[in-house]
Amino acid sequence: MNKLEGKVALVTGGTSGIGLATAKRFVAEGACVFITGRRQPELDAAVKELGENVRGVQSDASKLADLDRLFATIQQEQGHLDVLFANAGGGELVPLGAITEEHFDKAFNTNVKGLLFTVQKALPLLPNGASIILNASIVSIKGTPAFSVYSATKAAVRSFARNWILDLKDRQIRVNAISPGVVPTPGYDHLGLSDEQLKDFVDSQAVTIPLGRVGTPDEIAKAVVFLASDDSSFVNGIELFVDGGMAQI
Repeated sequence: MNKLEGKVALVTGGTSGIGLATAKRFVAEGACVFITGRRQPELDAAVKELGENVRGVQSDASKLADLDRLFATIQQEQGHLDVLFANAGGGELVPLGAITEEHFDKAFNTNVKGLLFTVQKALPLLPNGASIILNASIVSIKGTPAFSVYSATKAAVRSFARNWILDLKDRQIRVNAISPGVVPTPGYDHLGLSDEQLKDFVDSQAVTIPLGRVGTPDEIAKAVVFLASDDSSFVNGIELFVDGGMAQI
C-alpha cells in the first residue's frame, strides 16, 4: 500500500524546487495534496504538471489573511489535514554591513513568521497523530559568508520543532525539521548572483561534500515522505540532514 494512502497533505511553496518535488512524491504515495504559491501562473503550471489529486491555492505565507483563506479552503474541501510540509521560504546573500531592514523583514516575515502562523493556523485541522515537517537548512548549524540573516531564520525553524513537540505532545503530533544541503533549485536564482557566479558557488560547494556532489530536490522529497509517513512513527523533534554528509564534517 502507498505510504500516504488516503491522507490529506499541504505543501507550502509547492510550485518549484523541493516543494514541487515533494508534492509529486506525496501524490505518488496516495495523498490528496494542496500546494501554495504566491504567483497564480506558476501555481497553475505546477497543478497541471502534478495531475490528479492536487489543488492549488494562491497564498503568500507571510500574509496572515492568505493563510486564513488557505485553511478555510482546506476545511471546506477536505475537513482535515494529516500532513503539513511548511516549505515556503527563501533568502538572499547580503554580508554584514550591507544588511537592510527590508532584507531582514523579508526573510523573517516569510521564513519565521510565515512558517509559525502556517503551523498555528493549521492546528484546528490536524487530527491527533498528524505529522508536521519544517523545511530548515544545514545553515542552521554551519556558517556561510553573507548568509547570516537567512541562517538565523533557519536556526529559528529548527528551534520551533524542538519546542513544538512539547506543546503538541498531548495530541501526539510529530514535528520534525528537514535540513537540506546544497540542492540547486529555481530559488537559487534569487540569491543575487549572476549565472556564472551561481555555477561557481555550486561547484565550490560540491567539492566540500563527502559524497562529492550536490543534491536533487527529489532526494529531499523522499526524506520528507519518510517523515510524513508511519515509517517515522517514533521520530519526533529531530533535524534530519539530507546533505551528502556536509554538516557532519
